[in-house]
Order: sequence, then C-alpha cells, then structure tokens
Amino acid sequence: MENKSSLLSSRGARIAGYEGILGKGFDMYVRDPYEQDTNPQGILNLGTSENKLCYDIIHERLTRPGMNSLDPHLLQYSDVQGLQSFREEIAKFLTEYARAQNPLDPEHIVVMNGCCSVLASLTAVLCDSEDAYLIPTPYYGSVYPDSWLYGKVRPVHVQLDSKMSDGESHPFMLTVKKLEDAMTEATKQGIRVRALILINPHNPLGDIYPAHLLKECLDFAHRYGLHVIIDEIYMLSVYDGTFASVHSLDRLPDPERTHIIWGFSKDFAMCGFRVGTVYTQSQEVRKALNQLACFHGCAGPVQQLLSRLIWDQEWINNTFLPANRRRLLKSRSILVNGLQKLNIPVLKGFAGLFVWADFRKFLKTQTFEAEMDLWWRLIHEKVYISPGQAFYCSEPGWFRLVFSDTVNKIQLGIERLQQALGVLAGFDSEDIPTHVSGEESTSEPEMIDSDATQLKKIVVY
Repeated sequence: MENKSSLLSSRGARIAGYEGILGKGFDMYVRDPYEQDTNPQGILNLGTSENKLCYDIIHERLTRPGMNSLDPHLLQYSDVQGLQSFREEIAKFLTEYARAQNPLDPEHIVVMNGCCSVLASLTAVLCDSEDAYLIPTPYYGSVYPDSWLYGKVRPVHVQLDSKMSDGESHPFMLTVKKLEDAMTEATKQGIRVRALILINPHNPLGDIYPAHLLKECLDFAHRYGLHVIIDEIYMLSVYDGTFASVHSLDRLPDPERTHIIWGFSKDFAMCGFRVGTVYTQSQEVRKALNQLACFHGCAGPVQQLLSRLIWDQEWINNTFLPANRRRLLKSRSILVNGLQKLNIPVLKGFAGLFVWADFRKFLKTQTFEAEMDLWWRLIHEKVYISPGQAFYCSEPGWFRLVFSDTVNKIQLGIERLQQALGVLAGFDSEDIPTHVSGEESTSEPEMIDSDATQLKKIVVY
C-alpha cells in the first residue's frame, strides 16, 4: 500500500529539509539576537552580509515629497519582465555606473524579487536537470541551493586556496588554467557542464577580477560553448583599485550566452526591498525567464520608488556613494585592526561588506570538523560569523566577518572573539596556542603548510 503519511513529495521533502551549513547557527541568532538595550547578551551577527550603515541617508531620500506618490496603473497587473519605466532607468544607471561601452537596452533587462531568484531562474532555463556549472571556490554559499532546489543543477568546483603557484600574485587567485583543469576533470567523469558562474567583486574574498582576466574567462567559456553568469551585486561597493564590469568590455566573445546580474541589496543597502536584475541579450533566454518571472515579480510601487531613486544621480554621486564608502572604510578599519591585535591574518580585499580571515591557528586539527567545533564555540560566546565551509572553501579554518555595522557592534564583536579564542590582545602569533579548547587534543595537530606564511608578506593588512 502506498505510504501517505507525508504531505510532501520526495522533492518537497528535500526542499523542506535543506538547512545548509549555517542553518542551526542562524536559527539560534534569530531566536536570540543582540539588541543593545533589550538583549545585550544576545548573539551578535557579524555573519550576514547586510549594510546597516546608511539607514539615515536612505530614509531621508526615500521620504522626500513626491517619492511615494502612487500611480493608478501600479494597482493593476504589470509586465512580468519589469515596468518599462523601471527597466529604462536601470539601463541608464548601468550604462553610467558600469561604464558600458554602449547604451544598454532596457528590453534586455529582466527584473525579479532578488538576485537569488534571478540566479535560480537562470540556471533552471540554461541547464537541464543534473547538468553542471563551473564555479571557483570559495563562493557565496546560496548559489548551490538556489540552483539545486529549483533546477537540480549542480556545481563543479574550481578549487582555489591560499597556496600560491609560480606566476600568481596573491592567494585564492583564479586562473584560466584552473578552469581548464576543472573542465577536463568534469569531462572525464561524464559531467555535462553548461555554464560558468563568476562573482565579481567576489564574495567572500573581496577580490576584483581585472579586465584581462574577465576577457580570458569569457574566451574560455566561448571555446567550450558555455553560458557565463556574472554576479556583479557588489559593483559599487569597491574601496581600492578599479572595478571592470563585463558591460565595460569592448567585446564579448558570445553576447547571447553572457548574462549579468545586479541588484539593490548591497550597493544601496536595501536587502529588504528584494529587487534583482539580469541583463541578457538573448531573446530566447528572456522569454524563458519571463515565464518564471510571474513567480518572482517585484511590486509595482517598489519599482516606481527605485526608479525615482536611481534617476537622481546627483544624490548618488554627491551624497550616498561618498558617505557609504566613508562609513564602510571606517568600520572595516576597526574590524581589521581588532583582528590584527588578536593576530588573525586577513586577506586584503578591495570590495564587499566583509573580510576573509585566517583562523587556522585556532583549530585543534586542520579539518572541517575542527572548523565547525570552533564555529560553535563562537556561537556559544554570542558572536556569529560564517565558516569557510559555508562557502565551499577547500581549506578549513577560514571565516568571513561582516563589518558593515555600527562601531559599537564591531568593537563588541572583537571583544567576544577575544574571549572565545582565549587570547590576549597584543600576543605575538608564536604565543597563540594551536588549540584553545582548554582540553588536550587526542591527536597531534596537523601543521599548517608553510605557504600560508606568505599571507603576512603579501596580502594581510
């Protein structure tokens, strides 16, 4: 007899049961969040990539007269691809701030309720079930569940790590050779790769891919007939160096297979608005996306409001961007200086709301099990950061820490890290114990590869 005890299909059960690496820790934070006045002993969240520094600036601009007027047609069904007026403003905005070679076409833009929806929809329409995409590790951890739960598309990891080979200028450096090696291995295993996903500026590394590397990656994808999905959600959150958008390149080897994502969540500190976009020159891809967009639509009044916001480039250039960058730099400096006092190396980043930090000396053993043990210790000491395995990092012991919060919270986070790690500020790295649990390890700790010492010489603040 058929078992009818479950209300869910097997696929529904998989979706309902998915928690991800951070699920339980994040649930604990949600139940017990830090609040300075009402819950000062709650868990401090330095793990979620949200910009909490610009509420006053955003609030002032969004509440000006005329911003929230409601046109009658916004109460009716609208174009699932996005309001024409909104797509026109997005096209002008991206043309300007992505330094596009030519004016972008609003007809090539699809609007959805967040970049996760865009990514899930893209992978579903570009790939068949059990197909794969290449993606360098570490990478933003939601890419995998977004693509798997919706389209059952899987990643092929291009492994990056802190060890530097000849010709590489910094750890975790992407090269086309690493893409080629991963593609060759996938082919040997009978895996059909249909796409390459790149995050630029990078999450969690804070790296920026130079224009020449982007061109090499696009040429690589063209040789293998791959689609390329470029996530540029941190496009304006750049502090050092120069960001080159794919829009700014003088040529695309395969324009119909190049799809560029951008949204308001990070660059405009508006995660709660849930608005993401994709620019694709393929009419076939747009038609397919529009079939799914009815499930992922953005409210018309939100689109109208944001249209008026990005129309005001004087405010963007003279008020928002300078203040946002100044505040982010200040908070980043406080976090990096605090980690330095705890002798925690930090990879030098150029963009994003976070730093990528090396906690390997605090692991009992150089294993992912030990990384999770350390992570839980931090949770119990009321500080929530993200372990490297949440980003599919190939090396245990790396953590992402978000700095886009108030000075008081960053300083409190450093204090709680110090308490959890059991070290005193100002210790030399040689004085820090290889394990900090207070118990003797039953096995000899593994030695950190000597290549890791290059971090202090090259890319540590």
